[in-house]
Parts: sequence; structure tokens; C-alpha cells
Amino acid sequence: MVVPVHNEERDLAGSVRRLHRHLDATFPYPFQITIADNASTDTTGRIAVALADELPRVSAVRLDRKGRGRALAAVWSTSTAPVLAYTDVDLSTDLAALLPLVAPLISGHSDLAIGSRLARNSRVTRGAKREIISRGYNLLLRGALATRFSDAQCGFKAIRKDVADSLLPLVRDTGWFFDTELLVLAERAGLRIHEVPVDWVDDPDSRVDIMATAVADLKGMVRVGRALATGTLPLADLRREFGRVPAHPTAGAPTGTPAADVRHPAGVPAGLTGQLVRFVGVGVASTLAYIVIFALTRTVVDAQTANLSALLLTAIGNTAANRRYTFGIAGRGRLIRHHLQGLAVFALGLALTSGSLALLGVVTPDAGRIVELTVLVAANLTATLLRFLLLRGWVFGHRTSSSNSEQPYWLTRRVPYIRR
Repeated sequence: MVVPVHNEERDLAGSVRRLHRHLDATFPYPFQITIADNASTDTTGRIAVALADELPRVSAVRLDRKGRGRALAAVWSTSTAPVLAYTDVDLSTDLAALLPLVAPLISGHSDLAIGSRLARNSRVTRGAKREIISRGYNLLLRGALATRFSDAQCGFKAIRKDVADSLLPLVRDTGWFFDTELLVLAERAGLRIHEVPVDWVDDPDSRVDIMATAVADLKGMVRVGRALATGTLPLADLRREFGRVPAHPTAGAPTGTPAADVRHPAGVPAGLTGQLVRFVGVGVASTLAYIVIFALTRTVVDAQTANLSALLLTAIGNTAANRRYTFGIAGRGRLIRHHLQGLAVFALGLALTSGSLALLGVVTPDAGRIVELTVLVAANLTATLLRFLLLRGWVFGHRTSSSNSEQPYWLTRRVPYIRR
């Protein structure tokens, strides 16, 4: 069990002692707690060493560079334990969920396990701001990367050692996106991810920089999405290594299969209906991401600048997600052209939303943030409808039959067809 920490001198001792008591009294398996101090500048390092001297089966390591992902990768890579896990130092997740978390890994039923604050039976106490950000982030993941796990960022996860040894060398992020990247790779490799509903209480004194983390996560999503789209990740090798089929089949029907039986990887029928369903999914995720980014940037800049920043960031991800998942275009053919055309469509959305803000300023100069967001959401919904029509009829509507890179990606792969 790794406890990654950075400048946590206030909470470290109490949390580690509490974790140790719980494991010692209730856990039926041997355990080791490792405090991973990643470049703390306060007394966290000295406290970690003192705890290692005081408590049996507790050790401390020191990393010279900051990053939760870096700390986890460093400790997990050198561990000899058959099951590896971590928890955030604030212990926001009830430790009663620890045994249900690791039991499926010990039995061999699952490959990874995650605590989920968004599961049906979870009990979560946190503010509206963090609730919106968390749900928006996971919806954005589902729209942009077609993920199926419910909660990427809960600081309560476990993984089998053999799985970690294969996946960790492929994970590039060393910060907060580390968890998401690991889970996306595992899911695409066909590994089984077990989800545990958790009781979770928000730490009001969390030191996470929400704005910086949101920007880093969006960059991570773009990078991973590009790697998946270009086929640079050795997912087929991982599937062969573990003998698994992908959780997201990327193949369609073999030659001769009726068109009505062709299914998109997410299980949605092809054609206009399927495009609408997938576009709505991407659009919902993008709108939520836009709201979160606008709300965060609006605290430091004016409304127009916040609107521009939020639209630009979400427009790039939206075009990439629609290109790949809504209209089924793989490869790099016309990639730059598509993104330039996507930016042109973005300009239309900017004109609609900026014009709405300007009109609101004339009609109601003293409008509050809630009114601003309401107007912007309405303008975005209008822009979204126009965006679908333009993407379908102009940006992605012209394909050359001679180029495989322009064909729907579920028709360009020669792998067994899986009826969903």
C-alpha cells in the first residue's frame, strides 16, 4: 500500500497510524505500507522516516521530483508484492472498502480495481464544485476516449504486480493523469477492471490545484487519444500477453455482413442514428468540460476571455473525438484539414456565445454568474446543433474511396467480429 505525499506534514502521521491500525486489525493478508515522499519541502520527509522507525511493516522512500504518478510508478516498479495499491494521504475513502478492493485481484478474478465515488451504492460527501468537476471529467473521458469505468480519479486503486509490470512502462504521465492513462491502457488491452462503491468524504483542505490539474488532464486526454488513433500503443501485444479480448472491439463485421448488423465499438448502430447518439455523447462531455473550464477561469479573467479559453480547449478535443468516434475516421489522412475546418466551426460557436454575452451585457449589465452560465449553455446548445450539421455535411462529409485512412475504422481492421 503506497501513500504518495507532497508537503503533508500536518496529516501524514495521523493518517499512516490509522491505516496501519486498520490493516493490522482487520486485513487477513500480509501487508507493507510505503510512504512515497515526492519532493516535499517541509518536514514530511522526516516524519515519514520517523513513522518507518516506529511502526512495523512501514517504510519510506524519497523522490527528488514531484508527481503522484511518478511516486506510484517508482514504488510499484520495485515492489515484490503480488498486489499493489495506493490511497491518498487524507484517507477520504473509507478503509472498509480496502478488502473488497484487493480481494478480486488476489483471487485472480480481476486485473485492476478502483474505488468509485460515482457507483450507485457509493455514499459521497463533497461540495457542488467538486461534484460537477468530477462528473464532468468522467463524462468527458467517456465521450473523448470511450471509456467505461466510472471514476478515473478516486485516490483508491489496486493492480496486480504482473499487470503493473506490463503497463507502467507505457504510461507517460507522472502527475494526476497517471491513473486515467493506466486505466485507459488496461481497458483497451482487454483487462478486467473491478469497481468498488466507496464511502467518501471530501477533504476541505485539499492542496490540489484544480485549474492546473484540469489543463494537464485535458492535455493528457488529447495525447492518449492521438496515440490510440494512430495505433502507436502496443495494445495487440498486451492482449496476446494476457490472453484477453479488447473491451472495445475495434472491428466491424467481416466481408458480407449485412449493414444493419454493423456496430460501432461503443455498441451503437452505424448510420445517421448512430452518429447522432455518439455526437450527443461527445457534445454532453464537451459542454460539461466547457462549463468547468469557464467557471474556473472566470475567477481570474473577464467573461469573454474565459469563454474564449474554454471554447478553444474543448473545440480541439471535440473535433478529435467526433472525427474518431462519431464519424469513424482513423489514420492521419486530412487530419490537419479536419482540425482547421473544426476551428472554423469553433469560430461560429465563438461568435454565437460571445454575441450572447455581449447582448446580455447590454440587456442586463449586472447579471450574475448563474445567469451568465445559463445564457452560455443555451448558446452552446444552439452552436452544437449547427456543429453537427457542419461536421457531417462539410468537415467529414467527403471521403475518398481509395484511401483506407478515410474509411470508418471499424471497416479497416481485420479482426474477428463480435456481435454486441
